[in-house]
Amino acid sequence: MREYLGQIGHLSVIFAFVAALVASYTYFRATQTNLTDWKNYARKAFYVHTISIITVVLVLFCIISNHYFEYHYAYDNTSISLPLGYAISCFWQDQEGSFLLWMFWNVILGVIMLKFSFNKENEFESPVMFIFSLVQVFLSSMILGVIFFDELKIGSTPFLSLKEAMPNLPVWTIQPNFVPKDGLGLNPLLQNYWMVIHPPTLFLGFATTLIPFAYAMAGLWKRQYTAWVRPALPWALLSALILGTGIMMGAIWAYETLNFGGYWNWDPVENAVYVPWLIMVAGIHTMLINKKNASALKTSFILIIAQFILILYSTFLTRSGILGNASVHSFTDLGLSGQLLIYLLVFLLGSIVLCIIRWKELPTDEKELSAYSPDFWVFLGVTILCLAGFQVIVTTSIPVYNKIAELFGQKLNMAMPADQIAHFTKFQMWFFVVITILTGIGQYFWWRGVKASNFLQKFTNPLILTLLISALIITFAKVNNWQYILVLTASLFSLAANGSILLDILRRKTALSGGAITHIGVAFMLLGILFSAGYSKVISLNYTGMEISKNTKENNENIILWLNKPYMMSDFSLTYQGQFVDIRGVGYIEKEKIKPIAGDFRAIAKTDFPEKNIKKGDTLEYEAENTYYKVSYDVNGKTFALYPRYQINQRMGNVASPDIKKLWNKDIYTHVNGGLLEEDDRQWSPAEEHRVAIGDTIFLNDYVAILDNVARITALEDTKLGPNDAAVEAQIRVLDSKDTVMMKPKFVIKDQMLGRVTETNDQLGLKIQLKEIDPKAGTFLFAVNRGQKAFIVMKALEKPHINLLWLGTALVLIGMFMAIWRRFQDKTI
Repeated sequence: MREYLGQIGHLSVIFAFVAALVASYTYFRATQTNLTDWKNYARKAFYVHTISIITVVLVLFCIISNHYFEYHYAYDNTSISLPLGYAISCFWQDQEGSFLLWMFWNVILGVIMLKFSFNKENEFESPVMFIFSLVQVFLSSMILGVIFFDELKIGSTPFLSLKEAMPNLPVWTIQPNFVPKDGLGLNPLLQNYWMVIHPPTLFLGFATTLIPFAYAMAGLWKRQYTAWVRPALPWALLSALILGTGIMMGAIWAYETLNFGGYWNWDPVENAVYVPWLIMVAGIHTMLINKKNASALKTSFILIIAQFILILYSTFLTRSGILGNASVHSFTDLGLSGQLLIYLLVFLLGSIVLCIIRWKELPTDEKELSAYSPDFWVFLGVTILCLAGFQVIVTTSIPVYNKIAELFGQKLNMAMPADQIAHFTKFQMWFFVVITILTGIGQYFWWRGVKASNFLQKFTNPLILTLLISALIITFAKVNNWQYILVLTASLFSLAANGSILLDILRRKTALSGGAITHIGVAFMLLGILFSAGYSKVISLNYTGMEISKNTKENNENIILWLNKPYMMSDFSLTYQGQFVDIRGVGYIEKEKIKPIAGDFRAIAKTDFPEKNIKKGDTLEYEAENTYYKVSYDVNGKTFALYPRYQINQRMGNVASPDIKKLWNKDIYTHVNGGLLEEDDRQWSPAEEHRVAIGDTIFLNDYVAILDNVARITALEDTKLGPNDAAVEAQIRVLDSKDTVMMKPKFVIKDQMLGRVTETNDQLGLKIQLKEIDPKAGTFLFAVNRGQKAFIVMKALEKPHINLLWLGTALVLIGMFMAIWRRFQDKTI
């Protein structure tokens, strides 16, 4: 028992909470008095808080990585079989760890700002770091794990022992110091490399949203209504970059791990992160023009404050349990919903009050915007972005409306849309068509000074190019849906307009090209979404007439693949080639060629694998819960193999994950929907006995079998034969339509004891045992069991031109990075 680790961790949490309180108080005093002593005390308190948080992180990671299962967090989230990479994912699988990850990034960013953003005369340090410290007070309270008066619970600690977390287990009366040999393991959906890097990136994005928010609040607080924008803008750009990267990582994870056939499901938790990102992007655009336009300054305050409040709101949605079954990503309520609500309301109400107090003092515009002003088009784009975010958050908040009504004794019984993808897509598609068009128009007004007199002249070239390319693509790609034609044309216009601007900028100064590259990336993303979603098609069409499912749609879109039997699908010849496991550091090998060690994550190789440098008897490590089903694709003599995964998980249910073949113009997306996935699934018929001599034929309904020979053998796979032992092997040739399969049951006498080695063939669904040998008559008695032939039910989709989506994503990130780099270098607007 290592109780000292939990004590160190819990004490460090208390230190972190107290230090954050002290830092908040001292920074607040520093804003009132401008005395350097208060600021120095505040800095020291924040550094103590930082050290405490890092200590908590190290202690929890030590507990997880070393599998100290006496702690509930380790027992509930990890297991001995998990490799180190996935053990890292265990850190943030539960709420406490994810809050801790958020706090960790906050203190890292806080220290960076203290070192590089503030000097002794900087008047922004005290109010900005007060906001930072106050946020840390609330976040550290979430893992405080303190109970007052047996009822008031503040936070949930990750350092509870298993006995404290589960005090009613009978084992404690027998073994007070009981420690499980293994843990429950990691959610199979998180056993993916994207989930090692996606959550840290997303929480870093959450943390960075605090910086522009803190500057905006500081600007209002200290009446520095324009000065806050310059230091906040680079951080806002960085936040949009990191948060956007995290969102797209989540989309790629969903695409590669979940089996719904896409990368975005409009899940409430996905939406709750997507909306703050939209508002942040809108806020960045108004920050860029705030010096020329007072309305832009006011809008910047609103949007930068709103994006952080929406981050807190998304946290409340995700972790309060209010979403219930509406999201596959949401956490269960740990009793923190009250704290989360207070956290949200403090910053929401504080922001509103401060804005109201200062609003009349903010600058105002004397002139109205002209339609030929670049600012007008920026505002128009910002409005559309905000409307897009508003539409998503209004629908996503339906469970909240129901809960509020319940508090007043009413029942709304409002439900989320039955088809969320269709509901959100029909709105968001048109918002982004308009946004994409505006990116092209806005760039022309920004860089080329479009006026009423030259409007048509300026846009003639991109319009002609757009219409020409659109006509060619519509004709040859057969884009005949009018909605898709509009999306295509809008995207191509954005590419033409922004591409033209980009060429001009590159001739002047490359560093200024970030915006154009970002807008080009958005256009490519829209094209990728158009083709990969709008023209995605199921290619695993069932023409056999065999009923696979009672659901007509699923029956038509799934095929049965019998083991080692070719099947024609679209342009491909498919062959299911059996069950495989993924050996760590080696790759896929046949499941039947390893012998699992009971209760372990290791197995023994039953044969040599020269190409993989494995010898018979070697001990291999693998993910025992995962089975991969090899499907070989052949098209015009070119072959490739996919290994979709199906995991039968007693704790979390069956989980299917796809495998994807990426081609230059499309993805082939394959996943298993069912079949004879485990040996225990097969039902064997009662044994039928057949007494035959060598050369005789055995009729087995679907098959004809011929006993070719029975010969003595000197060795068995798992048994060593002595000089007084004997073993024989029957060689039975089974004719299966075009195939011939050899089955070799064995008869063994060892240490004067009789043994029989049954031969099982999954392809044929046969089990044959050599029961008796009659040497006088020269006959042999075989017992034959018939069962279901091995098969899988598989679904395959074709995702055309999805690489345009990933290309667009990369360009967006590159463009934003260039803009960030320039802002941090120049520190100008």
